[in-house]
Amino acid sequence: MYAEERRRQIAAQTAVEGRVNVTKLSRKFDVTAETIRRDLAVLDREGIVHRVHGGAVATQSFQTTELSLDARLRSAPNAKSAIARAALNFLPETPGRGLFLDAGTTVTALADLIADTPQANQWSIVTNSLPIALTMANKGLSEIQLLGGSVRAITQAVVGDTALRTLALMRADVAFIGTNALTLDHGLSTADAQEAAIKSAMVTNARRVVVLCDSSKIGNDYLVSFAAIENIDVVITDSNAPESYVQSLRDRDIEVVLGS
Repeated sequence: MYAEERRRQIAAQTAVEGRVNVTKLSRKFDVTAETIRRDLAVLDREGIVHRVHGGAVATQSFQTTELSLDARLRSAPNAKSAIARAALNFLPETPGRGLFLDAGTTVTALADLIADTPQANQWSIVTNSLPIALTMANKGLSEIQLLGGSVRAITQAVVGDTALRTLALMRADVAFIGTNALTLDHGLSTADAQEAAIKSAMVTNARRVVVLCDSSKIGNDYLVSFAAIENIDVVITDSNAPESYVQSLRDRDIEVVLGS
């Protein structure tokens, strides 16, 4: 396991459990205690954890910084691909069903796969993502509706009152939702209130909510919560997700799928 991957798991575990111990982490990752101390020192400098005697504790600050769309597309590409492949199993089998696809980059990876399936035109797809709408239109899909409204340059997502009024009139069988962060207390969260409002409307108006969330986002908190944990049905993540967190979600009757 690479150091970056190990540190991501340590950060997620710290956020979930509140505190981690050097000795236990050393056994879990089969590395020396000194290696774990170096990992914690790096995470402490980045403001992700606070070092304490014998381990580290979670920070309580909410993130507000957004990465550009290109930067997010480059982040954890293998995990996103695995999650997107697993998400195909949650597409409705019955033709004519409606789908919400929000503007998350992992949802964008799913949209690419949907567009290449023979059944792609059997679903009515609603999205607030310019890249998703363009990808699907360029591949000849006809049942695509792009919500109207203002476009956020940093994410190329459509937001605003026009989009919200349209969503209020719609219902979907499945909403595929991306998130910047996921915790048990704060639920799903993101940095921008307008994007949060769109995501929240999709969650509210879908019969089933499937969250696509790579493990680097688990245990993090962004400023605006748009859905509580009890509002979601399925979380699809990658194999690096902390086992304790996966079990906590399952204990709340949420289906957790590990993409591979």
